[in-house]
Amino acid sequence: MSAKYAFAKGLREVRFLFCQTSEQSAAVRSFLTRTYPTMKRSNPNIPILIREAAGTQPKVYARYDRGTETSHSLEGLSDKQIEDTVSGLVKPA
Repeated sequence: MSAKYAFAKGLREVRFLFCQTSEQSAAVRSFLTRTYPTMKRSNPNIPILIREAAGTQPKVYARYDRGTETSHSLEGLSDKQIEDTVSGLVKPA
């Protein structure tokens, strides 16, 4: 899995937003519990931010060079679909 999370050189930050208790965010919590150590170990200098707030819809943001930012909703996705979405955001071009 570590090759899957070799972040692109232009990536500056990955940010996850979700609710710490809602059912809609359960897959995101599971995904982060499983993959955060690998992502951080593979990319020690890139911030991986985790923001929890009651009632927040699950979403992931990727910020790149020159201030561009991309986001994707993670609502209703399975663990595998979340993995595919995040991999698509962070992979090297």
